[in-house]
Amino acid sequence: MKFHEMNEREVEQALSSSMKEGLTEDDARKRLKQYGYNELEEGEKQSALLLFFSQFKDFMVIVLLAATLISGLLGEYIDAIAIIAIVIVNGFLGFYQERRAEKSLDALKELSAPQVMALRDGEWVKIPSKEVVPGDLLKFTSGDRVGADLRIIESNSLEIEESALTGESLPVSKSVGSIKAANIGIGDMENMAFMGTMITRGSGLGLVVGTGMKTAMGQIADLLQSAETMITPLQRKLEQLGKILIVAALLLTVLVVAVGVIQGQELYTMFLAGVSLAVAAIPEGLPAIVTVALSLGVQRMIKKKAIVRKLPAVETLGCASVICSDKTGTMTQNKMTVTDIWSGGKQWKVDGVGYEPQGQFYRNESRIDPKDDKTLQQMLMFGMLCNHAEVKQKEKEYIVDGDPTEGALLVAAMKAGYNRGSLLNQFSIINEFPFDSTRKMMSIVVKDQNGRQFIVTKGAPDVLAGVSDSILWDGRRQLLSKEMAGNIHHAIEQLASNALRTIAIAFKEVPANTVILEESEAEKNLTFIGLQGMIDPPRPEVKQAVKECREAGIKTVMITGDHVITATAIAKQLGILTGSSKVMEGKSLADMSVEELEDVVEDVTVFARVSPEHKLKIVKALQNRGHIVAMTGDGINDAPAIKAADIGIAMGITGTDVAKEASSLVLLDDNFATIKSAINEGRNIYENIRKFIRYLLASNVGEILVMLFAMLLALPLPLVPIQILWVNLVTDGLPAMALGLDKPEDDVMKRKPRNPKEGVFSRGLGWKVVSRGFLIGIVTLLAFIFAYEAHPDHLAYAQTVAFATLVMAQLIHVFDCRSEKSVLSRNPFGNKYLVWAVISSVLLMLAVIYYPPLQPIFHTVAIEAKDWLMILGLSAVPTFLLAFSFLLSKKK
Repeated sequence: MKFHEMNEREVEQALSSSMKEGLTEDDARKRLKQYGYNELEEGEKQSALLLFFSQFKDFMVIVLLAATLISGLLGEYIDAIAIIAIVIVNGFLGFYQERRAEKSLDALKELSAPQVMALRDGEWVKIPSKEVVPGDLLKFTSGDRVGADLRIIESNSLEIEESALTGESLPVSKSVGSIKAANIGIGDMENMAFMGTMITRGSGLGLVVGTGMKTAMGQIADLLQSAETMITPLQRKLEQLGKILIVAALLLTVLVVAVGVIQGQELYTMFLAGVSLAVAAIPEGLPAIVTVALSLGVQRMIKKKAIVRKLPAVETLGCASVICSDKTGTMTQNKMTVTDIWSGGKQWKVDGVGYEPQGQFYRNESRIDPKDDKTLQQMLMFGMLCNHAEVKQKEKEYIVDGDPTEGALLVAAMKAGYNRGSLLNQFSIINEFPFDSTRKMMSIVVKDQNGRQFIVTKGAPDVLAGVSDSILWDGRRQLLSKEMAGNIHHAIEQLASNALRTIAIAFKEVPANTVILEESEAEKNLTFIGLQGMIDPPRPEVKQAVKECREAGIKTVMITGDHVITATAIAKQLGILTGSSKVMEGKSLADMSVEELEDVVEDVTVFARVSPEHKLKIVKALQNRGHIVAMTGDGINDAPAIKAADIGIAMGITGTDVAKEASSLVLLDDNFATIKSAINEGRNIYENIRKFIRYLLASNVGEILVMLFAMLLALPLPLVPIQILWVNLVTDGLPAMALGLDKPEDDVMKRKPRNPKEGVFSRGLGWKVVSRGFLIGIVTLLAFIFAYEAHPDHLAYAQTVAFATLVMAQLIHVFDCRSEKSVLSRNPFGNKYLVWAVISSVLLMLAVIYYPPLQPIFHTVAIEAKDWLMILGLSAVPTFLLAFSFLLSKKK
């Protein structure tokens, strides 16, 4: 029902309620049974056990479990135990990260109103908000959170902050009269109050017209549940890689078994050899290393004030090509701040951040002392006196208790050195005429220490100009002529063009001891002093973050429920709206289909006056154009788009529960600049994952080829399956994990986002894997042949030499994997973790070869010192041969 179109009596009748008595307790119980509790439906939470088992659904993990089964059936119990161990470790890592993220989010939760005042059986009683039902009459005042959707039936200077729903930072003045306009948005329903919004000024009464999922917030929650969750690029790549590896493993097994049987080998022996090759083809450590690399990225993000709810989210940011960001609280401070003051043809600038009472005053770009100008003093002093807000310091942050506009006036005066307590010692307030939306003014009657009496008024500039008959100009009181009125109008337009909200200050002196009882008597024949212009300013660090994102090939799009003028001004200040980029209003957007929006969405960088459905449409249009979309926001209205985006980012401080639940990433400091850090981290994570995929697969190709070539040459197996597994889990695992800690290269934020359709082996990775793997396989086979010819009756010795050569070739090759270019393009000791990982792997290899209890398990024997020269010489060949060819290509 369109309750905003009805008058109060019609709403009362439609809800079968009473504005005098409220509902009876009996009727309230019946309605509670009919409509249910006034709370949003939550999706079922996974139990800890199910969350743990969900870690084993990954394709690579299923492959490993299959390898475990085969190893067990063939009696290779050590292999089976080793594989199971790595799978379980991988599962626990993923489980730990997801549980930790959920607990961190639980600590952030705080939104709905716990209790409300309702009229039941003619008496006002305090009840839990979840027991509110349609038809209840609720009472609310400044500081309360609205407990349900209401049709306002009484308004006393009522203003409600609705940024969680509309994105607008300024409170909305509320009235009682019916609104007959069709197809109006939530932001224009001035006779309605919505669940989850905050009363910033005044008081009122309202009849409940919607509870739970039938509220505006509930409709958004419903949208949220229907929004699809996107699979991340990393998940797609690893799924592709897993399929490639399993197909390769099966083909190799069949090939080896066939070749062996043709050569007269026993079927069982060749099947065992085939399985060992399959084990070589599948990098058992890959899922664990990917998880560890992402987990380490998550830990770094926590230090940078971001909680990652979904592990692949950090990597996904690395290929983001568009960031769709809410304005209020994300790009701006959500703190109204006076930046410009105009009086008598003069204009002053005020700097400072947020509500912190520290800042300087400037005139014509020269710093001035505000106490040197009497007119400026009067503006600031009267703005502080005619004010109900309070500035408080909570820990290191300054907050405003009261209306944000009054808070801005208060802070401006504090920057000039004024103190409200001291002012009240100089002036005593005798009477007050509160602000209301009809008069658009507030006035106080004050008396100074000399007994002089004044009226001080603040309010809408055009209204105050209309009730003024004089103006302060050059410090003197002059008649408000048409020319002077034109000057005021021009100043208002100039400030408004910069998206500043203007408040005018006026005063008049009245005879001492005059008793003024009527506001109409007080608010006439005033002297107009001037204007204070304020705005919710951009966060200081956001402009640089937007610039760095642009250099990284990432487009920043502002999506806000705020007015076009405000959105345009902020977007220009931040460098979002430049050149040929355009602004689009929600009205235009509403008439477009997703397909029509796709044709123009690339040119638009600011969307203003939009609704939740619009945000979802924008995200879909960008995705259909091939973009990887990151959606940031803090309001309930952002949640569906956050969930539908490739990566959703919620604000931790101002963010609502619904937004956080929908997100992949929560910013604890609500700082847009943190997103830039996350993108940097994400890009580096992906490059590091490519590095260790390159390293692991090149190593595995080497293992496969040394086995395959040996079989084709009718040689004995150069490696036994347990040695291959040991190499995969230890020699490959530790350095690969250290590659995951590699620092980003200098140009990581100068590159364009990678194509999300880019394959695992793009940018020459496939060739690098095959060529490096081929060389590693060849030198390992040569070492085996040389050792076998020298010790024809001692196969275990030749296999140990091959094992040592393979390990050392891989450990030297790992330094080549740190760069897309060559081992010579980066300092090999730049990654201390990698250096220690290589040293650890060498020591573990020596333990397997020389420690007697381990020799029978790994089928090794001690190698003579003279053979180490051959092993080290051959091991260095692949890396330094390729480095030499890179130097030659550079010279050309």
